[in-house]
Amino acid sequence: MTYQPKSDFLRIIIERGFLADCTDLQGLDENLIEGPVTAYIGYDATAQSLHVGHLLNIMLLRWFQKTGNRPITLMGGGTTKVGDPSFRADERPLLTPTQIDANIAGMNRVFARYLDYGTSATGAVMLNNADWLDGLNYLDFLRDIGRHFSVNRMLSFESVKSRLDREQSLSFLEFNYMILQAYDFLELYRREGCVLQMGGSDQWGNIVNGIDLTRRVLDQEIFGLTTPLLTTSDGRKMGKSQSGATWLSADMLSAYEFWQFWRNTTDADVGRFLKLYTELPVAECDRLGALEGSEINEAKIVLANEVTTLLHGAEAAQAAEATAREVFEKGGMGEDLPTLTLSAEDLGDGISVVQLITRSGLAKSGKEAKRLIADNGARLNDAPLTDAGLMISATDLAQPIKLSAGKKRHALVELVS
Repeated sequence: MTYQPKSDFLRIIIERGFLADCTDLQGLDENLIEGPVTAYIGYDATAQSLHVGHLLNIMLLRWFQKTGNRPITLMGGGTTKVGDPSFRADERPLLTPTQIDANIAGMNRVFARYLDYGTSATGAVMLNNADWLDGLNYLDFLRDIGRHFSVNRMLSFESVKSRLDREQSLSFLEFNYMILQAYDFLELYRREGCVLQMGGSDQWGNIVNGIDLTRRVLDQEIFGLTTPLLTTSDGRKMGKSQSGATWLSADMLSAYEFWQFWRNTTDADVGRFLKLYTELPVAECDRLGALEGSEINEAKIVLANEVTTLLHGAEAAQAAEATAREVFEKGGMGEDLPTLTLSAEDLGDGISVVQLITRSGLAKSGKEAKRLIADNGARLNDAPLTDAGLMISATDLAQPIKLSAGKKRHALVELVS
């Protein structure tokens, strides 16, 4: 990189590893120095919660606000009805308006942990693109906006081209998505003076479309910035664990399980993740990331505590660490472990241990639970579990039992009256 930015925001995100690409780094830097700048990231409401895969860009918005700028979190109440086809093999399932609204409510609770939605000049703003997309007149939109888009150019974008190269269907509905997202940027400039869109590298084509559209319609220069698409050092997509997505909502993933996800970070990723997902000084991140042997485990605990504190609070992080030490160092039950609660009606005359492993989330299916037992990977109250046909009765559950899958994943099962 030949140009060295002077604004706090760009300097910090480059040093910490957030920047993948920018449409005009010097131009954006000059705007940031004059400040404050308004920027947005869009989020389609396809699930009840955001997950760890979203956390990189949430932290980007947090740094943007901390350096004196104004972030917009744009909820895709309108675009979710279409579905982003970028780098997907098939069309997204269509959601009802009620489902979309419920998902947005769940996502908003997560954002509130990271951003200040106050009324100051840099207070974050929550908007929903349904406010302008739902009322569009189709013919007017085609005439005023559609004429600025070249189908030839749209087909050349990698997100579309990769789908067509694999001879996988791309519906006309999905093809419209990039036009709608470009229109979002134009509308946010008009409404909020927003001059910057940020997102993951897979959104580059959509971001550039919005910049081109705004220049053609309003003769206004705006900017785009992307973050790298992260994978762990062993090649896994960031945010995916053995049990699926690592959710940011406590209703979908406990604070302990979230803490444990970060505690299980691969050694080679610790320093990088400290820079991206915590606010510790870069020098301290480098020092912790360079530790070796048993000392790197303490660095992982620092990582887990810092990330969990931002999302769930310091008390939840401390409780998660205490539970982990109780479970792993002392062989105890741990008060904060994920818990499967059964009633007498659930239990009946008894329930198979395979069902308990599956229902507690330690395995995705009965077949996987049986394989776990056959491979000597399952434990019951810290003792090897070898009988896949074992039945658990009310007597067995007079006290809570602990199930384990491998050395790092545990759950409690308890009976309530």
